[in-house]
Amino acid sequence: MADVTLRILDGADRGRVFDHLPTPVTIGREEGNTVQLNDERISRFHIKIQEDQGKLVLTDLESTNGTRVNGEDVQLRILQYGDVIAVGRSILLYGTKDQIVGRLDELRENGLNVTDQLSSEKMSQPLDPNAMDFELRWGASDNLHSTLHIPTAPDLPPGLSPGQAAQLSEIFEFLHMQSRSLVQSTSLPEGASQVTFDVVQWQQLLDLQAHIAEYLRKIGEPEAR
Repeated sequence: MADVTLRILDGADRGRVFDHLPTPVTIGREEGNTVQLNDERISRFHIKIQEDQGKLVLTDLESTNGTRVNGEDVQLRILQYGDVIAVGRSILLYGTKDQIVGRLDELRENGLNVTDQLSSEKMSQPLDPNAMDFELRWGASDNLHSTLHIPTAPDLPPGLSPGQAAQLSEIFEFLHMQSRSLVQSTSLPEGASQVTFDVVQWQQLLDLQAHIAEYLRKIGEPEAR
């Protein structure tokens, strides 16, 4: 069974640590939640974190004020160590120091620049969890935050039926065709550092974003289908 560690970075409960909670974990302001927070902008039962097929999935429980992960509004999100969860006025950091350092090392091994605040000598050595508070500088290190939260291409869900796989393929084909049309209709003059869209292309891009937003909403809220 997976467990969850959460540290409260900001809000009325700032400084509290919830260590190695067994899943599922619910967070809200009501008694009966695994994590009860003193925040009037949080719903009675705001979010749930549960394990599914080896991954930890955060679900917004139709909260009044919504949930943000790394600054993005979400209904569903697979959590990664170092993710920053915002509910109401409270900010939560997911993962232990060791787990977050392990993820940073993995990102570094994959060729991503962890931070330019560390010397080349330090960069050649594994990060020390005991010194992480100084190296990460959670309140000031934008570079580390952006590195941790770079969206990487997710895996496709396993175990799709042939019909589900065909439907998913059809959705991706539609998005691919729309984005390909935009790319092919745009030229990049030699030596140019910027690409300019005309009004029609801009509207097409907005329409594509709207389609994606609708898909995300229907996935996160099945009753909206």
